[in-house]
Amino acid sequence: MQDHTSSSALENAIALQKFGVGQPVRRKEDDTLVRGKGKYTDDFNLPGQAYAWIVRSTHAHGIIRGIDTSAAKTMPGVLGVWTGADLAAANYGPYTCGLPLKSRDGTPLLQTNRTALMTDKVRYVGDPVAFVVAETLAQARDAAEAVVVDIDPLPAVTEPEEAAKPGAPQLYDHIPNNVALDYHYGDTAKVDAAFASAAHVTKLDIVNTRVAVVAMEPRAGLASYDKASERYTIQVPTQGVAGNRMNLARNILKVPNEKVHLLTPNVGGSFSMKNINYPEYLCILHAAKTLNRPVKWTDERSTSFLSDSHGRAQQIHAELALDAEGKFLAVKVSGYGNLGAYITGVAPSPLSLNVGKNLASVYRTPLMTVDIKTVLTNTTLMGAYRGAGRPEANYFMERLIDRAADEMGVNRLTLRKRNFIKPAQMPFEASSGVTYDSGDFQGVFNKALEISDHAGFAKRRKESRKRGKLRGIAVGSYLEVTAPPGVELGKIVFEDEGSVRLITGTLDYGQGHATPFAQVLSAQLGVPFESIKLEQGDSDLVHTGSGTGGSRSITATGMAIVEASRLIIEKGKRAAAHLMEASEADIEFANGRFTIAGTDRSIDIIELARRLREGKMPEGVPASLDVDHTTEPIPSTFPNGCHVAEVEIDPETGIVQIVRYTGVNDFGTIVNPLLVAGQMHGGVAQGIGQALMECVSYDSNGQPITGSFMDYALPRAEDVPVMAVGDHPVPAKSNPLGTKGCGEAGCAGSLATIVNAVVDALSEYGIAHIDMPLTPERVWRAIRDAKAKAA
Repeated sequence: MQDHTSSSALENAIALQKFGVGQPVRRKEDDTLVRGKGKYTDDFNLPGQAYAWIVRSTHAHGIIRGIDTSAAKTMPGVLGVWTGADLAAANYGPYTCGLPLKSRDGTPLLQTNRTALMTDKVRYVGDPVAFVVAETLAQARDAAEAVVVDIDPLPAVTEPEEAAKPGAPQLYDHIPNNVALDYHYGDTAKVDAAFASAAHVTKLDIVNTRVAVVAMEPRAGLASYDKASERYTIQVPTQGVAGNRMNLARNILKVPNEKVHLLTPNVGGSFSMKNINYPEYLCILHAAKTLNRPVKWTDERSTSFLSDSHGRAQQIHAELALDAEGKFLAVKVSGYGNLGAYITGVAPSPLSLNVGKNLASVYRTPLMTVDIKTVLTNTTLMGAYRGAGRPEANYFMERLIDRAADEMGVNRLTLRKRNFIKPAQMPFEASSGVTYDSGDFQGVFNKALEISDHAGFAKRRKESRKRGKLRGIAVGSYLEVTAPPGVELGKIVFEDEGSVRLITGTLDYGQGHATPFAQVLSAQLGVPFESIKLEQGDSDLVHTGSGTGGSRSITATGMAIVEASRLIIEKGKRAAAHLMEASEADIEFANGRFTIAGTDRSIDIIELARRLREGKMPEGVPASLDVDHTTEPIPSTFPNGCHVAEVEIDPETGIVQIVRYTGVNDFGTIVNPLLVAGQMHGGVAQGIGQALMECVSYDSNGQPITGSFMDYALPRAEDVPVMAVGDHPVPAKSNPLGTKGCGEAGCAGSLATIVNAVVDALSEYGIAHIDMPLTPERVWRAIRDAKAKAA
């Protein structure tokens, strides 16, 4: 305990300004990662480890008549070969979807109950049927090629609308017409009445293309088993160790949680794909237990195109009803979502539920219906992908608005302005059933027009014409309903050497959590920014938490930090009162120091933590400042924004170039603007990829056409323009920091804006709609066909 001068308090205050909430602090981990010093799952090895290789189906659909492993078992270095029959004997649980989704008739989602290795049928190219473990990876791979799989091929179906038709190939006997969920939301009678009374109805058929996730780091796993404790350990990339450990233990391995130790080191991207348990993980866990030695598996890029979950994939019919003044009366969306061959994770939700939650966006749309059938096909399984239904819903709405404006002869900007929800209407109950707590959508919109110099577009279009180029512009608003309510862990430990450990259940797979979390904790407790260490990847430490996903991390862990800090301050006041022989009511806390009110007697929080560790405290005085706190479920937030894109098109080649891009966003309180801008840049880049080039394709037999980067295009640096970024924050009222999620907003804002800008550029040819991806060939053909029609 010290009597302190004002110098220490001043130093603390200066540090808090430098590293406080709102400051563009560089990411803590950048120096490690950019120097190649990160540690990813494949970088880890254990003594005596063996290697696994998965045997996969080369047929999209067929009946398994037999699997001959005899030759493989005799090959050099082979330790074991397992089939689905072997795993079935171990009585593992199936892979299912845990969401309580129901069809329009009230029946629950029909589960596919996937097993790790197939025993009856294969249902897509890449379906796992066996696996080999050997002393070396080369030996395992060679032996896998010796496994003979006898399959009677069956007809395949890859598109959901075709799969739902009578007579289509059936993937499961218990799922008629392959429809696992016939999702419905809304009051059909009221919506039909609104459409009947409408002065104008706009209709669009929209294809939301299937995309591959292609994270920089392929999936991998390293498994071991301790016979003495009967405990599994697996190192694997995830988006949160607590939830993935619970699912793996309870539902698949069928053991208590404490019998599984799940570790996640650095993760090289995920975009939701790595947030489920995959068959390969059970395979290596089974082999590790059977062989009593560690087993490692690492995917390759070519097989990751087959085995990793895909995203998007919808065939949609959308309609918007408007009155004579252009006011929105109702919107309805119907169609099909492609589930792939199996249902796991939250796969049906982005295709159905999340579309409904986000469709109303920033507009006063009083009524809506959503009718989407999620359908099983002979393709790679579907999963959440950055945005998970949010970019899709905003894409449908913004395409409808631009089309309606053109059809009605109303300025596109004016039509949006007439329908924005006003700040005075907050809280606003949207037709989605969700209540928005905050937002200034017109203000965001106006700022985007200003920063983008929308008024100067006509001059820029004229300049493009002189160079023989078409030029188009689009302005699009978006709103996201972030992840549903979930609890979060805020565990804070004061270490002997003066550092502070923050343990929480979200998980950084590229977002840069360590920096903004430390900014929040430093601001709450006044502890030095540099002293804060983040731990997220060990299930023995992270006993609860809802993981990272749905743009929830800063809100969830932020709330956990704020609440845990309050508990620490309460404990600290009791302890400081005892040590300084004062009344607890007289203790104040600010800038990391507990002070007796009206005096200069104070004690630093780090010093107080040390004193408590080293001394025996009387009853009623806390023995440490450490806390282990779990929040109540944390509400969703409603990030929103307005993006403006300008494109140039070469009509002779169909090449589209994004020449200007502006994004103005309302992310509530911004903890670190540098990281927020980076998240928007990344999301827009992924939106550019889907809008202009990405599309997973299959032939009529279910064989993948886009199985490598030779066939599947991704945006390069030259495809991504310099972006102007603006902020118009309106703090959320649902959490103490006032934050709103930002991780997926770039995707939500970019899809419609880029496509609408291309359609605007093509409008002089009479082209009113074109589906993604807007490849040079597709754009060139659209121009050629429009010219031919006009002639």
